[in-house]
Amino acid sequence: MLFSIALILLIGMFAGWLCKKLYLPSLLGMILTGILLGPYALNMIDSSILNISSELRRIALIIILTRAGLSLDIESLKKVGRPAVLMCFVPACFEMLGMVLLAPRLLEISVLDAAIMGAVIAAVSPAVIVPKMLKLMENGYGEEKGIPQLILAGAAVDDVFVIVIFSVFTGLAQGASITPMSFVKIPVSIISGIVVGAILGILLAKYFEKVHIRDTAKVIILLSISFLVVTFEDKYSDMIPFASLICVMCVGIALQRKRTVVAGRLSVKFNKLWVAAEVLLFVLVGATVDISYVKTAGLAAVILIFGVLVFRMVGVFICLLGTKLSMKERVFCMIAYTPKATVQAAIGGIPLSMGLACGNLVLAVAVLAILITAPLGAFMIDCTYKRLLTKGGKLYG
Repeated sequence: MLFSIALILLIGMFAGWLCKKLYLPSLLGMILTGILLGPYALNMIDSSILNISSELRRIALIIILTRAGLSLDIESLKKVGRPAVLMCFVPACFEMLGMVLLAPRLLEISVLDAAIMGAVIAAVSPAVIVPKMLKLMENGYGEEKGIPQLILAGAAVDDVFVIVIFSVFTGLAQGASITPMSFVKIPVSIISGIVVGAILGILLAKYFEKVHIRDTAKVIILLSISFLVVTFEDKYSDMIPFASLICVMCVGIALQRKRTVVAGRLSVKFNKLWVAAEVLLFVLVGATVDISYVKTAGLAAVILIFGVLVFRMVGVFICLLGTKLSMKERVFCMIAYTPKATVQAAIGGIPLSMGLACGNLVLAVAVLAILITAPLGAFMIDCTYKRLLTKGGKLYG
C-alpha cells in the first residue's frame, strides 16, 4: 500500500507539474496518471487502496468544500439572489433534457435509458470547480458581482439534485414507481443540510471562543465532524433526507461568519491539506476509468457529450437573465459550469452493477465525459477568467 501511495503522489504531482508547464490543467496529468497506474492498464495501485478509493475521494471533497465554506462571502452571494437558486437545478435539467432528445437518435437507446444517462452526466464537478473559484476569490476576479460565489453555491447543490433524480430514474428502470416523496426529498435534503451545518458551525465557533486550542486541533475537529455527518447520510438518508456535503460547506460558512479570524487561519491549513488531497482525488478518479469502455461508445458519444453541454450552457444563460452581469461574465459562467469528474466516477458504474441493459453504454459515456470535460473545463476557466471577469473595477482583456 505504501508503495502505491508513493507512486500516486510522486507521479501524480510530477504529471500535474508537467501539464502546467505545457499550459494544460494539472488535473489532466493526475487523471492520466490514475489511468496509467490503475487496474485497467499497469495495475500498480494496491487493491487495498482501490477498495477504499471512493472513501478517499470523498475525504478530498470534504477538504475542498470545507475550505470553500471558510472562504465563501455570503453577503456577495445574497446580492446575486435568484440566479444562485436557479443555478442549483436549471442547468442540470437542461442537460438531462438534451440527453433525452439527442441520445435516442445518436445511440439508439430508449428514452428511459437516455434519462438515466442524462442523470449521470448532468452533475457538475465540485472537485474541479471549487479550487478554481477559490483561486478567483483570492485574486479578486469576479468578486464584485459575486460570480465565484454563485458558481460555488450552485455546484454544491447541483450534485444533490442530480443524484436524487438519478435514483428516481434507476428505480423506474427496475420497475419502481415515482412517488411525490421522491421529489420532496430534494428540497428537504438541501434545507436539512444547510440547517444542521449552520448549527454545527455556530456551536464550533462558540467552542473555539471559549476553549483555546491549536489550529491543527481545530482542523482535526472540523474533519471529524464532517466525517460523522457524511456517515450519517450514508446510514439514514432513506429515513431522513440529508445532504451531507452541503452541510460540510455550511459548517465552514457559519464558522467564518462567527469567527472570521479563526476561519481565515483554518482556511490556510485546509489549503495545505488540499495539495495532497487533490493528487489523491484525481489520480483515483483516473483509476476508475476503463478505457476499453470508451471504444464501445464511439464518435457518436463524443458528439452527444458536446451536444448536451450546449444545452447546459443555455440553461446557465437563462439563469443569468435579468442580472447585472455583462455578456462576457455570462459567457464565463457558462464555461465554468461544464467540468465533470467526481459524480460520474462515483455513479457511472451503478446502472451496470444493477444489471440494466444500458449499463455498459452509460459507463462508457461517463468515462468519456470525465476525460473530455474535466481537463477542457479547467483549461477554459484558466484561459478566460482574466479576459472575461473584472478585477478592481477594471475589465481585463
